[in-house]
Amino acid sequence: MLFNSYVFIFAFLPISLIGYYILNYIKRYSLAEYFLIVMSLWFYAYFNINYLPIIICSIFLNFGLGKMMNSTQDKKTKLLLLVIGCVGNVGVLFYYKYMGFFVQNLNILFRTNFNITNILLPLGISFFTFQQLSYVIDNYKNNIEEYSFRQYALFVCFFPQLIAGPIVLHNETIPQFDNLDKKKFNWNNFSVGLMAFSFGLAKKVLIADTFGNVANWGFSSIGKLGTTNAIFVALAYTTQIYFDFSGYCDMATGIAKMFNIDLPMNFNSPYKALTVTEFWKRWHITLTRFLRTYVYFPLGGNRKGKIRTYINLFIVFLISGIWHGANYTFIVWGVLHGLMMVVERIFKDKIKTIHPALSWMIMFIFINLTWIIFRADSLNDAIMLIKEILLFNFKPLSSEIANSLNCIGIEFVLKRLGYVGSYLLAVYPVILFICAVFAMLFFKNTNERINRFTPTIKSALVSGLLLFYSIISLSGVSTFLYFNF
Repeated sequence: MLFNSYVFIFAFLPISLIGYYILNYIKRYSLAEYFLIVMSLWFYAYFNINYLPIIICSIFLNFGLGKMMNSTQDKKTKLLLLVIGCVGNVGVLFYYKYMGFFVQNLNILFRTNFNITNILLPLGISFFTFQQLSYVIDNYKNNIEEYSFRQYALFVCFFPQLIAGPIVLHNETIPQFDNLDKKKFNWNNFSVGLMAFSFGLAKKVLIADTFGNVANWGFSSIGKLGTTNAIFVALAYTTQIYFDFSGYCDMATGIAKMFNIDLPMNFNSPYKALTVTEFWKRWHITLTRFLRTYVYFPLGGNRKGKIRTYINLFIVFLISGIWHGANYTFIVWGVLHGLMMVVERIFKDKIKTIHPALSWMIMFIFINLTWIIFRADSLNDAIMLIKEILLFNFKPLSSEIANSLNCIGIEFVLKRLGYVGSYLLAVYPVILFICAVFAMLFFKNTNERINRFTPTIKSALVSGLLLFYSIISLSGVSTFLYFNF
């Protein structure tokens, strides 16, 4: 089930909220949490019921490992359980996400002919696997108390963060669900949540999907783009993935807020960064936190000398690339980001002397070029598109780009503005890109709005109009990009 769908907005979300708060109102607190667990599993199974046994088995097995760890003081036994937990979780993730890729490369390398049937990739497996890995590792370190099965299951499958994050830690949500004050309906939190949901839906439906049409056309027509169109296509995907992921994070935050639950920040205007290092402090913040806490620090972090620090940084971003998908494009993307992080660490003193505008330009060009690799179906496609940009083979802007951007009704409006409208009609793709970049760089993000939000008639009207226009623009169901990772 998608957040940007009629069934979610008009049926699932209202039923979930009403049922949860009614059960809490009559003080059936445990039943309310079980109700939310069932609704979350329905949300997950709505995509494909075959996904359901996978997440249920994963929850039971990891909860069982945690119980066994809590029941023993023997260090060797706990270490064995930790190894089982890590190998088991990573093994399941490897099988469903990477086995086909592994066998394919094995056949190429050794000229074998192993056959493997198409393996169904469960949605969100990268996210709920990392969440449960954090639980198992923290349990081994004796950092957590023993939770009930109800508490643990709700921590894993709470539907706002189930499919595409944020990657939540157990101590961030379980105490909130146990807080009796948070079980009462709160108009202020609901209004904040509705505002965040409305902004997120608008980002997804009105902006990300619109620029996504340009990216989809461009990446399927690489050979005939020319430099002008190739630049627009690259910028289109850079814009699409920004507003798509930002929109999802806003909606997840808003929905959780309606339940009086605060999710950790996962997106903080990353294109405002001046370096790639700063970019990763703003983009997919909880993934960066997970890799830092459970990979970088155990490898030694920056405590074992410069060379070891550089190697550890590179490993972290290599893992980040692999985590995103079973394709060499993701591996190369991760490698390039790892190398850039190392370069910035080596020359950090010199980088500080660069003018902020130039520093930002270097960062933004690097992010754009690596997004091309991230988005392309193959490394060959990525190289072809980058060549189109670098050959300086300028061609007129394709009518396909204008047609793709017209899906939000711009042409209909401009044609009614006379001479000015006809002039703007010729350049509005450029204007839209400029407006998008301006918004990414200078507008407040939703987290900043939440922290200072006060319900007013004006805010209610803005949220209502955004919600209304986004809903009537739901011409087709478009999944969030991070659902694929």
